[in-house]
Amino acid sequence: MSIDILQRNYVQTCGSGDQAIVFAHGFGCDQNMWRYIVPHFSKQYQVVLFDYVGSGRSQLDQYDPVKYNDLQGYATDVIEVLEAMQLNQVIFVGHSVSGMIGLLASIRKPELFKQLIMLGPSPRYMNDLPDYFGGFDKSDIEELLTMMQMNFIGWASYLAPIVMQNADRKELAEELERTFCSRDPHIARQFAEVTFMSDCRANLPLATVPTLILQCSDDSIAPVEVGNYLHKQLKHSSLAQMEAKGHYPQLSHPQETIALISQYLAKCG
Repeated sequence: MSIDILQRNYVQTCGSGDQAIVFAHGFGCDQNMWRYIVPHFSKQYQVVLFDYVGSGRSQLDQYDPVKYNDLQGYATDVIEVLEAMQLNQVIFVGHSVSGMIGLLASIRKPELFKQLIMLGPSPRYMNDLPDYFGGFDKSDIEELLTMMQMNFIGWASYLAPIVMQNADRKELAEELERTFCSRDPHIARQFAEVTFMSDCRANLPLATVPTLILQCSDDSIAPVEVGNYLHKQLKHSSLAQMEAKGHYPQLSHPQETIALISQYLAKCG
């Protein structure tokens, strides 16, 4: 059973520390997104990388559209990976939607998590005005999903430079576009719908694990208002405003990302 889970999610490890740190990628990506971050942390930690089913080098035949029609399905996989590796009290670093996936998993199994570090997270991408600003109107999300269905390659070409930003470094947007295009279009569209239609706001008061929120200064996916909202709603949370712009600071600003995570971990012990 354990071997199947590790193969299913293409789990990779490196480093030799006693403390495990798990890096979880966001929508449309895979574990390769952490390649600039991992070498620093592998000096001190046991680093765990994985791909969500349907992403990267995971086993596509294990994709279940019913299970993965909710973020809880992905949270189940996180729990299963940690239990298969017999890990407890891990540091979980989740990019984008993985911030909420990690939070959902930590509510169900708090003993598995020591700290959560969320990079560009959002509990709700859709606006719920006047009380909540997520950054997207419902029509924006519906147009995005329609574009994915009608012209997947065109969607990837359109979205990648918008969410990466950093226009002076076109190679970053080009890499992201290639990563998007390498996904199965049907799986990617369902993951996009599950992500952008999700609403985890009611779960926030249930979270007990200490959390660091890393908020980019100009993020088209998770605006500053979202980071501030999360910080107010999450007990035991810290908020760090980054100089980095865009939604992928682990690629565009790896040194700042490393520094802020390291400072938090050093302070928390």
